[in-house]
Amino acid sequence: MQKTETKARAGEDLSPAGELKAAIAGFVSEFKDFSNGVNAKLQKQDDRMNKLDRKSMMNARPALATAASEEAPHQKAFAAYLRSGDDDALRGLELEGKALNTAIAADGGYLVDPQTAATIQSTLSSTASIRAIANVVNVDSTSYDVLVDRSDIGAGWATEAGPVTESDTPQIDRISIPLHELSALPKASQRLLDDSAFDIEGWLAGRIADKFARSEASAFLNGDGVDKPKGMLTYPTVANDSWSWGNIGYVASETAGGITRADPIVDLVYSLGAEYRANATFVMNSKTAGQVRKLKDADGRFVWVDGLAMGEPARLMGYRVLIAEDMPDIADDAMAMAFGDFSAGYTVAERPDLRVLRDPFSAKPHVLFYATKRVGGAVSDFGAIKLMKFATS
Repeated sequence: MQKTETKARAGEDLSPAGELKAAIAGFVSEFKDFSNGVNAKLQKQDDRMNKLDRKSMMNARPALATAASEEAPHQKAFAAYLRSGDDDALRGLELEGKALNTAIAADGGYLVDPQTAATIQSTLSSTASIRAIANVVNVDSTSYDVLVDRSDIGAGWATEAGPVTESDTPQIDRISIPLHELSALPKASQRLLDDSAFDIEGWLAGRIADKFARSEASAFLNGDGVDKPKGMLTYPTVANDSWSWGNIGYVASETAGGITRADPIVDLVYSLGAEYRANATFVMNSKTAGQVRKLKDADGRFVWVDGLAMGEPARLMGYRVLIAEDMPDIADDAMAMAFGDFSAGYTVAERPDLRVLRDPFSAKPHVLFYATKRVGGAVSDFGAIKLMKFATS
């Protein structure tokens, strides 16, 4: 009677099937407990790993931002120097070795911060100047030498038993390009500099780039080589039929002070060697371009064709045209058009550093900023450039 009451109270099934069911339920319960324990341990491990990852990222962040963190103090110190003349921070960076060669003696000025220098360089490269199509090299010295092999080294076919003919000795020309100091002198009032909303770096970069671009564009074409680059148009010129190294060959327009037919332009194109034509460009000013655009070939088609795709520039005889306003206007005997591979024919050498010296005394109440850089230029391959002379011969 007591066993029956216990069984009823416990609600147990003592049959074999009941015992099996109870065993399975116990196993499931124990497995859930085990699984929960494993999941809890895994979660703790994940939490520890996440903490380690975040810690590693925090530790690595300064290393990834090293360049920016080193440039930022110099940019901030340079801005303080421009606004107030306070160069203590720049000198401190130099003494601590953090200036990355960006500061020099104060009597020569300080090198501009990398962002301002990049803005100026980008502007110079995009201007309508020979620089845009010339060979531009950075140097650390006061000059740059170009070695040009202008000979045709002998070559021939050899037989197995026949004698080998000695090849000709190459003729090497050394062209030295000295670097000259180019300067700009923008000015601003101290009241404007004291305005914290005034973007001093952007303003200075724009003024310097504009002055440098105009000075360079003129010198690369017309510079006499005295304290400035040697301009392309200042070299001796000869009729292309009698061209020799050291001179620039020209083709006549067949009309005194003008051009009436497209044929002379065809002659100009094919006066240039085939090795240069693939990368050749026409150079002229806007007035000359206005005259040339009116020319037609024998079939009545314009030789100056607009680009077929959107954004593609117009082309003359299939070649690019650079509008350089410092080229001369069409006139009697003027060399108003050039055609050539200027990446081979003209080299611009420059130092990458650009210095600024603040002068608050010479133009009170204004502050002058004396910006300087060193640049040179010269013809490096006399066979790569041809000119058109607007004359009968």
